[in-house]
Amino acid sequence: MQRSEETLPVLRDGESDEEAVLNQLVEGYSALTREIHKVIVGQDEVIEGVLCCMLAGGHCLVQGVPGLAKTLLVTSLSRVLRMTFNRIQFTPDLMPSDITGTDIIQQDPKTMQPCYNFVRGPIFANVVLADEINRTPPKTQAALLQAMQERQVTTSGRTYELPEPFFVLATQNPIEQEGTYNLPEAALDRFMFMTYIDYPPLDDECDIVKHTTTGRGSNVEPVLDAKHMLQFQEIVRLAPVSDAVIKYGVYLARATRPENPMATDMVGQYFKWGGGPRAGQFMTLAAKARALIHGRVTAGYDDVRAVCKPVLRHRVTVNFNAEADGIAADTVLDDLITKVHPPK
Repeated sequence: MQRSEETLPVLRDGESDEEAVLNQLVEGYSALTREIHKVIVGQDEVIEGVLCCMLAGGHCLVQGVPGLAKTLLVTSLSRVLRMTFNRIQFTPDLMPSDITGTDIIQQDPKTMQPCYNFVRGPIFANVVLADEINRTPPKTQAALLQAMQERQVTTSGRTYELPEPFFVLATQNPIEQEGTYNLPEAALDRFMFMTYIDYPPLDDECDIVKHTTTGRGSNVEPVLDAKHMLQFQEIVRLAPVSDAVIKYGVYLARATRPENPMATDMVGQYFKWGGGPRAGQFMTLAAKARALIHGRVTAGYDDVRAVCKPVLRHRVTVNFNAEADGIAADTVLDDLITKVHPPK
């Protein structure tokens, strides 16, 4: 599907003008959100979080109760990106080979001898939707680990590279626990963000009902391709960031560890485990991406605060005291953000 030139940012080869490059990224982000909002009503914070995560080269876990358009958000995002897309519906009987692929025996047309041929699984795509990822056993969930971290798949002693860019956008339902398997910590740590989708406000919910019951569908058009996304990711990586901003992200990550001297009182009371060094890495990258899409060359403290909870909420473990008192991880993180101050 072709689209008009006015909404597609033109990336010129050898562009060295900092302001022009920044404008290209801002225009690209605006074009993405504009197309997504043709289908998704509201949810600005969620859309910003998912796109920031992708621009920073990370994977995103979207959590929310049924009927809040988690799957629709991801599929709409795949439609506005001119990249390959596969959806994997996770079920209890799903096997690792159903995700990564498997070797099958075929007859060589030249030698007429049997030979092994690798048939690629749905993981071989630019954007992979892992729908209801907590409905499959840990054995199958672990099949995503190498793909998410190293962008490659190893099977039968052979390694296959995944296409670039590569994103895993997973959804899970936090309410229904029967027949589900909590993601292991190693798998959770591979996700840059855990984003919550909450119930929409009254006006947005009225718009949703109105737009979905009139019989008129909204068509979205692709606005960016793989080349644009790889260039934008490179811009995020190369964006400058001060040592103070990096240190602030590290402060927040270290403050989630109960045994650390920087931990707050609530962390010591309610957390069992805190975030590791990857939390500081992801906070810095996500803060840079957020600053760039808002037209700022370098990230500040406010950007770190904005991405703190999506980066940390799935990297901390609450203890029995938190469960007994009904204290959620986000409540402790809100307290932590107000009490951990940036370096002077």
